[in-house]
Amino acid sequence: MSEITAQPAHGASNIPDSRGINFFTSDPDFARLIRLHLGDELYRELESQLVELGQRASGELDAWALSADKNPPQLHHRTRRGEALQSIDKHPDYVALERVAYSELGLASMSHDTRAGKKTPPPLVKYALTFLFVQAEFGLCCPVSMTDSLTRTLRKFGAPELVARFLPMLASRDFDTLYQGAMFMTEQAAGSDVARIATRAALETDANGDAAWRLYGDKWFCSNADADLAMVLARPDDAPPGINGLGLFLLPKTLPDGSRNSYRIVRLKDKLGSRSMASGEIVLEGAQAYLIGEVGRGFHQMADMINMSRLSNGVRAAGLMRRALTEALHIARNREAFGRKLIDMPLMQRQLLKMMLPAEQARSMFMRIALLLPQADAGDRQAAKCVRILTPLIKFRACRDARRVTGDAMEVRGGTGYIEEWSDARLVRDAHLGSIWEGTSNIVALDIARAAKRDGALEPLRNYLQDLLGAAGLPAASLALLRWTVTRACDALASVADSGRDEWVRQAGSALYHASTAVLMACEGARLAPDYRRLALAHLVVRHKLLPSDPLDLRSATDEIEVIDALVDGHEITLDQALQLLPAGGVQ
Repeated sequence: MSEITAQPAHGASNIPDSRGINFFTSDPDFARLIRLHLGDELYRELESQLVELGQRASGELDAWALSADKNPPQLHHRTRRGEALQSIDKHPDYVALERVAYSELGLASMSHDTRAGKKTPPPLVKYALTFLFVQAEFGLCCPVSMTDSLTRTLRKFGAPELVARFLPMLASRDFDTLYQGAMFMTEQAAGSDVARIATRAALETDANGDAAWRLYGDKWFCSNADADLAMVLARPDDAPPGINGLGLFLLPKTLPDGSRNSYRIVRLKDKLGSRSMASGEIVLEGAQAYLIGEVGRGFHQMADMINMSRLSNGVRAAGLMRRALTEALHIARNREAFGRKLIDMPLMQRQLLKMMLPAEQARSMFMRIALLLPQADAGDRQAAKCVRILTPLIKFRACRDARRVTGDAMEVRGGTGYIEEWSDARLVRDAHLGSIWEGTSNIVALDIARAAKRDGALEPLRNYLQDLLGAAGLPAASLALLRWTVTRACDALASVADSGRDEWVRQAGSALYHASTAVLMACEGARLAPDYRRLALAHLVVRHKLLPSDPLDLRSATDEIEVIDALVDGHEITLDQALQLLPAGGVQ
């Protein structure tokens, strides 16, 4: 595993600095998985871009991100001539990051460039690049994701004339003319209870006799507050209460005549993390907007945008965990204590493995969802159902895992990791965001149960996972264990969803996530033979996340020592080594 080790000065020889390593080439499992899932031809086309981005992410992008975090955006209510024209002043380093994400990489527009003869790459390409980019900068990935999701929702539900008007700017990579998107949904009184949204939508007639929708109300948390377009949930006058009375509206910042629309940014939020990106409170004062789809279908239409944002949250959580793991591995391989490298110490190896497992679980999960998305959009019912339930699963579990993994990585660096000059503190702060935005953990866990029961997604997922196992060519013992695990996890969630026992939904959701990711990693491992690293990881997930264990049986894990050493050192794992991690006695 090749890394560039920075040469410290002034005697600080025992403080490893990862600046300058390549986040792509130092992560060989990523390259193997991308090649596996995209195929040799597409991988070869993409490889140089991944290598370049991996290098930039640990260098200039990381430096810009650190600077942008320390210099958050500033809201100006007037121009210097006293005009009541609001603007948000972004730090030049944040703007430089925007230019890379929107224009150079096209992360927001990649899936929507419909120009004649233009071949749209599979979603996994976009998410692979995002996975690398977020290892440098997290905050900007929220506006990028919302722009991508808004464009998808507009194309899916918007009137043809609206799509024709706005798609060219949303799909553009010209930094001076492209549009950014946002989602203005949250209200102070409603919070996650969307049915209580009070923002009004009134159909009003102007002096020329033209009817237009006008929005009135307060939106409490609006990220990318100065976006060119925002999707807004509002309740049309005379619409019934509850979710079925909501409409989805497209809110432009600038009207066709060039004037600013009738809404104000009251203030920007002073946030724990994602400080580089402007989140604000907005008052709608008769702002002109365009109805998307039908009144009463607003929440169901925005749910598509929310689900794509939740998937993006999962990708970002996976990226944060990988950055944290890369930092921890670099430190462990290069720092000495008590006459040994940290990575040679069994206790450190176990700590690294505890970070590696959830990082690899999240990576396999987001890649699989990305592979299913085109099939779902093409009308494949099973794929659509799988996406429906896997998306809240990754949002729920991976975002929570990222909080612990980033904290553990900070501990590996020690006291230095608590200093804001390094990446660790920023990773910890940013990681906490994923469990809150687009639904807190409880809200998303309940959505897993809704997907299972109301939307009928659990049985298609069960069948999909079992079919993957049947085609993988796994050893008989592994196959039996994973089939049994999938059956138990699906049965548990079905029981919880059918009984309405909400207090158990988090436990059942976590079990299904662990079972699903174990299957995905095992199937990847079989295809990547003769290196069975991912099969070994799958066995460890089942062993430590899904099977009962006696915390006082200190002898039970001695058979893991050799494999753990190989995993954290980046060595290949043989089939025999992977199989020795199977539980004694087989399936109970």
